[in-house]
Amino acid sequence: MPELFDRVDALIASRAVLPPPAERKRLRQAHGFTLDEVAEALQVRRATVSAWESGKTEPRPPERDAYARLLSKLLELYPADPSATTPVHDTAAPATLASTPALAPETRTLSTAPASEAAPTAVAENTAPRPTTTASAAASRPARLTSPSSTSRRPAARKAAPETTPASADPRFANGPLAVVDVNDNGHLLAYCVGGLVLDVPAKSIPALVDWTLKEARLGQPKLSGPGKDADPLIVLTEAALQRYGLPVALTDEEKLAGRIPEGHKVIKQLARADWKLTKRGFGPWARIYRPAQGSERNCVQLCIPSWHALDSRHWGEAAQLPAAELARLLGVYASRVMTPRGSTAVTGLELMTALHPPTYAVRDEATGRFRKADSKNPGSLGEHPVDCAPCEAPDGHPLLNDLPRFHVRGPAEKLFEEAYDWARPLTDDECMRRNLVGIDVNMAFAAGANGLIVGLGEPTHVKQPVFDPKLPGSWLVDLSHVDLSRVKVAKDKWTDLEAGLLPSPFTPKGERPEGPAWYATPTVAYAVELGYDVAPLEAYVRYDNGRYLDAWYNRLRDAYLATMADLGVDADLTPANFLAAMDGYKDRDPELAIVVSAIKATVKGGLGKLRERPRGEGWKPGQPWRALSRPTWRPDIRAAVISRTRINLHRKIVKHAAFTGHYPVAILSDCVVYASNGPTPLDFLPYRDGKPLPGGFKLGINPGLVKHEGTQSVLWGEEIRERFNAPELNLARYIKDGTVTDIDNGE
Repeated sequence: MPELFDRVDALIASRAVLPPPAERKRLRQAHGFTLDEVAEALQVRRATVSAWESGKTEPRPPERDAYARLLSKLLELYPADPSATTPVHDTAAPATLASTPALAPETRTLSTAPASEAAPTAVAENTAPRPTTTASAAASRPARLTSPSSTSRRPAARKAAPETTPASADPRFANGPLAVVDVNDNGHLLAYCVGGLVLDVPAKSIPALVDWTLKEARLGQPKLSGPGKDADPLIVLTEAALQRYGLPVALTDEEKLAGRIPEGHKVIKQLARADWKLTKRGFGPWARIYRPAQGSERNCVQLCIPSWHALDSRHWGEAAQLPAAELARLLGVYASRVMTPRGSTAVTGLELMTALHPPTYAVRDEATGRFRKADSKNPGSLGEHPVDCAPCEAPDGHPLLNDLPRFHVRGPAEKLFEEAYDWARPLTDDECMRRNLVGIDVNMAFAAGANGLIVGLGEPTHVKQPVFDPKLPGSWLVDLSHVDLSRVKVAKDKWTDLEAGLLPSPFTPKGERPEGPAWYATPTVAYAVELGYDVAPLEAYVRYDNGRYLDAWYNRLRDAYLATMADLGVDADLTPANFLAAMDGYKDRDPELAIVVSAIKATVKGGLGKLRERPRGEGWKPGQPWRALSRPTWRPDIRAAVISRTRINLHRKIVKHAAFTGHYPVAILSDCVVYASNGPTPLDFLPYRDGKPLPGGFKLGINPGLVKHEGTQSVLWGEEIRERFNAPELNLARYIKDGTVTDIDNGE
């Protein structure tokens, strides 16, 4: 009998009543639980809990009983608002959720459009429109990225109209920039778009999918600049969709190395028979399928395949494991604020530069009256033809260096070496008496370094014995070894004495004082003049064709970053104390939006890195050109100038801080600076007076160039790990965030 009772109890538990998906997420977040914590307690994957909260799947015994018990306990602590209207929930038909406020969606029903103007068929079997959230109700809730309703397991419960659709002034792209194609439980192919819109996909093959995307789906994004091009529609294929279209769910080791599936694959043959072409990178994680453009009309579709590692987890977190609807929403926020992804975050960062400053523009031909491409490049752009860099700017192995002896190692007088800081020093006796090591990190440091920076747009001109001009971008061979940091100018005609031994040199990444002539970018040399010292360059490669090429790029990424952080509860006008409180645990408020923040920051760093892209295999040998050199955007001089200005901006703040407080950094890694402090927060050592920061020094805030709290560890921790690894100058900034030290050689 006890065994029978256990079976009855198990049967009852298998039918445990669960609240609607939206309520499940509300209850978890109300108690401050993360998805990881719930997943660990129930011994399931994080993605599984996320799918339960989105309504994509439903829990099964034995997890269902435990999950129902958890939710019932939370419901006792956080009762639902009786004034809110909650639709009756059927576990097979999840309830409607709010859309992301940043997308400013407008609710609409596809069935109301005339037949001649109707958008692609929405998933519809009932005639009643899907319930939607009113603008006033949405405004009363904190902004967050939530998932739309998924398609029901039972056809009778499927909704007639999309939840919301993105606001777009261009009817060609009425359904947003992208869609995630997935297969539902009934075996139907569905396209999940931004704003909760779900479209039925009739295409049974990849060529048919491309045709449908271009002719019916109304996907894409308007151009970002007047003479630019509209963004191609992006289709993301889930694992189930890959199987449906005859593609592998994962790449083999050989295919991963090649970055594509073999040319003889049946899907590639299908595309060829349908007269579709692939770019040189073939059918890989980010495949581009196209036909030659006809006039101004482009015929191109971008595919993204997460299970082939298209979404690098270093930048996109667990985006690849999200349900289709949530992934569409996440990528849609990124697309609306940055641009439709064109590949990795690095590729997208570089493409964004070109999209904002197209290389060419159209002019009317007086003879024919038609528009044609102008003979000159678009003003302010890099043009459509690559230019050679200066020899000092060329990385090792570049064809410009073929005349150098084999195995020759270039020194500072032969090679421009502008890189971010990696510097540390031993603690002084006074610093050892303090309790904490506190790290501060500059927000979007390299983006801030690009803001307002004048960079070269054309080819370099070689000049002997030039007079230095701080407004002329280029590379300068000059001796800065005479600059003495023990006495510097901190303001006009105002000099101050500093302890030079406690400061890094601003002219080298390792903080060492230069020993003779070396190549520097313009911002570095200009800073030597700013500190009060004369400079006499021996030679230079300058660019008379120049401009503020990166300003629009910076503005776009800054606005994307600030808008997304505001959605996470971190506003630009917070007081220092409130800012630190808002930053504490901001990623847990909406993990999906936190992924967008990570991707935006990676777009900055990756885009700048692409300006000096090195060979990537392909049988390259030193002295031979590699593929990236054929791009107009291969510009190592621009990358060097941004890094130079970023490093100088940081050093200027460090000097201001030292001159005013007498405190010096103990370690610097890129945009992170560590100070010894008696207190555990930045407010314990940053000199705020009446809420106002030191002019020209560090300021807490979310704007690019301002700083946030990176982490705090004890002074004993720092001294212990330096002693353990017998490294008196171990860079503590590398480990200050969480205190974990695993390998001092590679910084993991």
